[in-house]
Amino acid sequence: MSANRPFVLSIAGFDPSAGAGVLADVKTFEQHQVYGFAINTGNTIQTEMEFFEMQWTEMVFVLKSLEKLFENYDIKAVKIGIVPSLDYLKEIIFSIKKLSPETKIVWDTVLKSTTEFNFLSIENQNFLIEILKELDLITPNYNEILKLSSNEIDTNSIAVKLSKYCPVLLKGGHNPEEIGVDRLYLKTRFFSLAPNTNIEIIGKHGSGCILSSAITANLALDQDLITACINAKNYIETYLQSNLTKLGYHYV
Repeated sequence: MSANRPFVLSIAGFDPSAGAGVLADVKTFEQHQVYGFAINTGNTIQTEMEFFEMQWTEMVFVLKSLEKLFENYDIKAVKIGIVPSLDYLKEIIFSIKKLSPETKIVWDTVLKSTTEFNFLSIENQNFLIEILKELDLITPNYNEILKLSSNEIDTNSIAVKLSKYCPVLLKGGHNPEEIGVDRLYLKTRFFSLAPNTNIEIIGKHGSGCILSSAITANLALDQDLITACINAKNYIETYLQSNLTKLGYHYV
């Protein structure tokens, strides 16, 4: 283990196809020259094409894992993926902040699978805001951000509202107006991150997950948020063009 590499942690589900979840995150971390740890929030039965079943990990087991890792390593950044509830998410986030207040946290707001399996529903907006205040970034896509608001249907308005509490990267894969254009919302401004190429790409299982883990790795490497997002976008575009299947290849 290299003493020169920062430590980064993925807290997410186990996808046996390795296209998403902790396996994909650790692959991404390795390519970014950071050392990746992983805590499993749940086991899934799925392929890159179909989702079948989910079995969640008990919260006490996740918290014990967190405690042991943070006791032994200086973890600079954490990426959080699928969780079963806001209570579960809050326990994780507040435990991290208690163990290491300076650790950066990115939440990839995976609320359902691409095959419509629901992981998490947002029922309490105030509870959500309490969580957002502890985060360094959330990375919803255009479908997910609609579920983060109780009464709005305009994605731009929702992103602006949520960015008062933490930065929001609205991932552009489902952007109905500008496909592939991500939008980074900060408290007082936003940035459009356009694709670097006009080459037609093949959609990949877990691409949003990989983008979020690439940003997390870049933050651990002390890149500012805008630079981290730009570099992560470059990485995911290379990944999306790596082959013609739903399972991409990781390389810088």
